[in-house]
Amino acid sequence: MTFIDRPFAKTAALLATFAVLGAPVFAQETDTDDQPESVFNLGEPVDESGNPVAPDPQEPQEPQPGQQYLQEVFSDWALRCLKVEEGDDPCQMYQLMSDEDGNDVAEIAIVSLPDGGQAVAGATIVVPLETLLTEQITLRVDGGQARRFPFNFCNLGGCVTRLGLTAQDVALFKRGAEATLSMVPAAAPDQRVTVTMSLSGFTAAFDAVSAQ
Repeated sequence: MTFIDRPFAKTAALLATFAVLGAPVFAQETDTDDQPESVFNLGEPVDESGNPVAPDPQEPQEPQPGQQYLQEVFSDWALRCLKVEEGDDPCQMYQLMSDEDGNDVAEIAIVSLPDGGQAVAGATIVVPLETLLTEQITLRVDGGQARRFPFNFCNLGGCVTRLGLTAQDVALFKRGAEATLSMVPAAAPDQRVTVTMSLSGFTAAFDAVSAQ
């Protein structure tokens, strides 16, 4: 793999905006019966955790500037967009990953980058606070070579890693079936938490976000 683990300035503002509006605050325990089926509420505004916003009978139902909404679903990937006052709404492809007990553990968002650079896309990965930062995060596609990446920063939404993806990286994801993300809890440095990132629908979602 040839992931670029350095900042990509052209999309920093866009990724930061989505991170502020969209990064969830991960809980240690989650009631799976209350998990929203928000990826199926296409076109409806969602809050910072991805939950549908309750409609106000006095207000229009369309997303308002500054709100995120779900435009389309491609198997296990959702296309989330940010409503802006003027111009085309910027969009990202998104997936929330849970552990075997149904707890939300990590999320990934991918945006397309302008032509001409080494990186063709930018990825933002968010994991829970109290992750052992010195152990970094490990990414592996279909049991292949594992790559480790440092964390860039932590905020109330979690700890963030940003990557630049080359055309070779994107091709690897398109061919793959699943990837794994592994991290180490600060409270249990002898243990490792691993979640699966489905690549079902990746090609269609990436093509859609690239076309915008």
